[in-house]
Amino acid sequence: MKSFQFCRQFVGVNMITQSFHVVITDQPLDIIAAQKFVAHPTFGAISSFVGVVRDHNEGRAVEAITYDVHETLALKTLNELCHEALKKMDGFAKIYVAHAKGRLIVGEASVVIAVGTPHRKDAFDLCEFMINRLKECVPIWKNEHSVEGNDVWLAGTPLA
Repeated sequence: MKSFQFCRQFVGVNMITQSFHVVITDQPLDIIAAQKFVAHPTFGAISSFVGVVRDHNEGRAVEAITYDVHETLALKTLNELCHEALKKMDGFAKIYVAHAKGRLIVGEASVVIAVGTPHRKDAFDLCEFMINRLKECVPIWKNEHSVEGNDVWLAGTPLA
């Protein structure tokens, strides 16, 4: 498991705290850990997103997906996205992003994003920003395994 953490001092808070945490892992993702990470006494909102493997896609019955990740580049890109998101909040937010790698079966979580902010609209907006940008920019590819035994690589983020 590789992860990246960044420390930043919040304005008006007399302690150093981690502003974000990103991880790519082959272990089960933990939404409770994500929500605990983004909690802060001055925040009134936590928004989270959990993406799970579904049992169908484009008319095919799906039994599993294998996530292939360029870990070094994915972590670098997630780090940059967190910095970009924190700028939107003048640094006054906390972000947690975990993405799975390897084979997942239907119902298992593939991505967990949690965001803590002072107010709900900012939390919703930042959480949506993070999942949308992750899907657009982070080098993670899906190999979909159908019930019939066929594998299909789905369109992913190009490296060039």
